Amino acid sequence: MFSLANLRRLCAAIDAFAATCIAASISKARTKTDIAISAHASNQHPESFPTIAACKASVLKKQAKQEAEKDPSASSSSSQDSVPFSEPALVQIKTERDPEKLFQLFNANAENRLVVENRFAFEDTVSRLTGARRFDLVVKLLEHQKTLPQGRREGFVVRIIMLYGRARMTDHALRTFEDMHLFGCPRTVKSFNAMLNVLSQNRRFEEAKMLFSEALAKFGIELDGVSYNTIVKVLCEMRSLESAYLVMVDMEKAGIRPDVVTYTTLMSAFYKHGRREVGDGLWNLMVLKGCSPNLATFNVRIQFLINRRRGWQANDLVQKMNATCIRPDELTYNLIIKGFCMMGELEMAKRIFWAMHGRGCKPNEKIYQTMVHYFCKAGEFDVAFRLCKDSMQKNWFPNVDTIDNLLKGLVKISNKRSAREIFKLVSNKHPPYSIEELKDFQDILSSGKAL
Repeated sequence: MFSLANLRRLCAAIDAFAATCIAASISKARTKTDIAISAHASNQHPESFPTIAACKASVLKKQAKQEAEKDPSASSSSSQDSVPFSEPALVQIKTERDPEKLFQLFNANAENRLVVENRFAFEDTVSRLTGARRFDLVVKLLEHQKTLPQGRREGFVVRIIMLYGRARMTDHALRTFEDMHLFGCPRTVKSFNAMLNVLSQNRRFEEAKMLFSEALAKFGIELDGVSYNTIVKVLCEMRSLESAYLVMVDMEKAGIRPDVVTYTTLMSAFYKHGRREVGDGLWNLMVLKGCSPNLATFNVRIQFLINRRRGWQANDLVQKMNATCIRPDELTYNLIIKGFCMMGELEMAKRIFWAMHGRGCKPNEKIYQTMVHYFCKAGEFDVAFRLCKDSMQKNWFPNVDTIDNLLKGLVKISNKRSAREIFKLVSNKHPPYSIEELKDFQDILSSGKAL
């Protein structure tokens, strides 16, 4: 039996052991918590802790500073590079509307190949200056271009000659051609033909003839096929048809074979002046010489036949075109349709109109104009209405007289609904008809009868 003293000693020992265990467990828990806290803290950087990106930026900054100390000009260039780029020169030139600023902008880029060698930008600039009637700026711009390195290239000078021609500044173009040798630019038949073409387009026919006659003696240039074709066209415009034909004869004597352009130009002139026998003879001569007619040649002959109200013969010629794999174009169909309309053969005109679609050729504005005009003239207002509506929905509007006749005709046959539909399309046209014209159309509708 335990004595009371022994029992007290045992209880004290147990209490001491329990206290020791509790203290040990508390100590262990604190150790784990401290480790977790320190580990979590290690994953977070203090605000002043240097990151990898910050270190890289600091190194680059230090290197830039050292380079700037060695070469001060480098720092200035780098600061310029940091400035945002302005719009490209081509965009600025395209959007500038003030003639003076446009000239200054183009001149500032006079040696910028992206601007100067861009044919559209060059031609558009000169065209807008011409439209503003700033011919003084056109001269300054083109004359400055001639003094630059590109002014020693014949192809570039040809462009300047042509641009002067489009601006109707023929004397400046001629002076540029004659002075080419002064700024070190070779002069060949290429620039000669350009100058001849400018004189022809500006109807300076006598000067064109003189230039042609002086080609070899004054400029040492041997003429080519383009030169002969240009002067043939000039003589035809002057109505000197026999002289034009003799030029073709001289062309063959010079060893240059007349081509389809030569024959087509002559045929067109002889047909235009009612000399069918010569025109037909040129056609036969062309075929005999082994020169095949092209689309333009066929259209010239079809035009002549239509003017003589020979629509069926013209239609036969179209069949020959198809047989020779020459595809009729919008002009061909317009001529044939007009021919049959003039003859009163409206059903045949309609058949050709619808046949166009199956042959991959869509009617253009002129064809619609022709059809609506002649169907109104023939009193077939319902057909004219459908064609006119289709045309207007494509934003192709007939002339005022044709619309006037159509509205009167629809009112006359009591088809006011169609008349109102046409008037609605007319009212929504952009750019609009004048107030007076719209009032006239409205009066036709409100009158309730043809005027």
